[in-house]
Amino acid sequence: MSYISRVHLKPNGPPLFELGQVVATPGALELMSLTETSPLVLIAKHVSGDWGECDPEDAQTNDEAVKHGFRVMSVYRLPLIESRPTKPDGGPPVVGVEDDRIWCITEADRSVTTFLLPEEY
Repeated sequence: MSYISRVHLKPNGPPLFELGQVVATPGALELMSLTETSPLVLIAKHVSGDWGECDPEDAQTNDEAVKHGFRVMSVYRLPLIESRPTKPDGGPPVVGVEDDRIWCITEADRSVTTFLLPEEY
């Protein structure tokens, strides 16, 4: 198995909500660049209801938010990979950052969707 096997996902279904303007913080842009992650892949996952690594309670909150027009938040670990194997030297897959999570938040009024790092919230 190669060090990183990239995932190129298509949406799991039709869009569930409007995204509004899509923006990203400098930290999110840097993480996506470092991990060679396309924001379009993340948007496709987010808008089709793939909430990433949200805990079950937050995922349920997102499902309700889609129905009732509240804020929606997804959490993804980058890079998106099918598995997270160790490096050839036996170490963990490191991309040069301490926290490899990115958040994607669509505001309740659906005016904007923002990519940001947890520490930028």
